Amino acid sequence: MLIFSVGMPRAGSGWYYNLTHDMVTAAGGQDAHQIRRRYRLGRILTEVNCNIGAFTPPRLLAVLLPALLGNTFVVKAHATPSPMALALIRRGWARAAYIYRDPRDAMLSAYDSGQRAIQKGRPNAFSHLTDFNKSVEFMLEYLRIWEAWMACEQALHTRFEQFKDDYDGEAIRLGHFLGLDIQQPTLQSVIERYRPERARSWQKGIHFNKGQSGRFREKLTPEQQEVLVKKFAPYLQRMGYEV
Repeated sequence: MLIFSVGMPRAGSGWYYNLTHDMVTAAGGQDAHQIRRRYRLGRILTEVNCNIGAFTPPRLLAVLLPALLGNTFVVKAHATPSPMALALIRRGWARAAYIYRDPRDAMLSAYDSGQRAIQKGRPNAFSHLTDFNKSVEFMLEYLRIWEAWMACEQALHTRFEQFKDDYDGEAIRLGHFLGLDIQQPTLQSVIERYRPERARSWQKGIHFNKGQSGRFREKLTPEQQEVLVKKFAPYLQRMGYEV
């Protein structure tokens, strides 16, 4: 079976992916990195966390083959669900777990990450966010993606803040969604490994930095916060965040 671990950028998606991936492998699934090597999917599953990129038919067909051959593994994405991806989920050939965050904090985190990377001389996927307006437009696109995933009733939806504050409860909920026996010692060991206090940026593929909720209130000007209210309000209300 295919398992999609999808997330809003800077919403703990790397942390969430690694927990999901290691829970699946501990329960007898396949390591996605080995699947990538064995089936020569280096151009399809990229980066350290086997990111599929867009859910296009060619990419989905490429990863569907090893799944049909009996391999259960987890791939990561930030993309909107395509009709084919939704069809796979509805038919039970794939499962999807989606994590999101207050978009104001996610936007600020993306901007900060991009600027830090520029300062280090190693630009990353967020380094094009050179000002406030570009950051707002960037996050609006991911809010539309959030809306598409929330419309997928078969997907598991998780708020980053809840995942961080009630880690045990959310890890159990994820395990049940994946159909795993969460009481197995190997799975308990995985859950222990990814506790918030241990999931830091030095762990490869975690991409976990501060994870502080409400940081935008300290770092953005009142005028900038007002712009975000106007731009994000329709989404914030449905997401359950204070406007």
